[in-house]
Amino acid sequence: MTKLSRTLSLALIASTLSFAGTASAKIATGSTVSNMTVTDSNGMTHNLSDYKGKKVILEWTNDGCPYVQKHYETGNMQAIQKEATADSDTVWLSVISSAPGKQGHVSGAEANNLTVTRDAAPSAVVLDPEGTMGKAFNAKTTPHMYIIDADQTLVYQGAIDDNRSAKHSTVATAKNYVKAALADMEAGRPIAESDTAPYGCSVKYKS
Repeated sequence: MTKLSRTLSLALIASTLSFAGTASAKIATGSTVSNMTVTDSNGMTHNLSDYKGKKVILEWTNDGCPYVQKHYETGNMQAIQKEATADSDTVWLSVISSAPGKQGHVSGAEANNLTVTRDAAPSAVVLDPEGTMGKAFNAKTTPHMYIIDADQTLVYQGAIDDNRSAKHSTVATAKNYVKAALADMEAGRPIAESDTAPYGCSVKYKS
């Protein structure tokens, strides 16, 4: 990579990076998640209340974001999706809250193509172009991760891991908070780190 291309890459990352900031209506970890009806990339509706009795993992995503690319281009996100959904009592919803005309906005067909070409394994891809679901959960970055337990209690929210770099090489040595939280749940332990600061690109909400 040339010095110029490195500079441009860093500029892109800096322009899209958003750390934990002022929250408008953060759902407190440990609180019950209200029901919400959402539509996926195939036009199917999903009610969060229908998943009572199952774990639900929410992943805010944007395929144009360098931080999302880090996890997909290394196969990290797909591996976690497949490991989690191997349990039939776990649902993984990837959520796209990018507004029309903004980075990461896709049609249903484009979302499905991304799933296929990336060998991703979410249970469904939720399209949220108005940002209704994203704002309800106060999703701020891509990725931004949430875990809801079988009682529909929010038990984890925050970053996917503890390395806030966009470098692909950091994935292997990072502590993955989502995997750790799921392991704690499986073992019947309290989640050791249930609320962490998300990092990544800002969610490209409708202005």
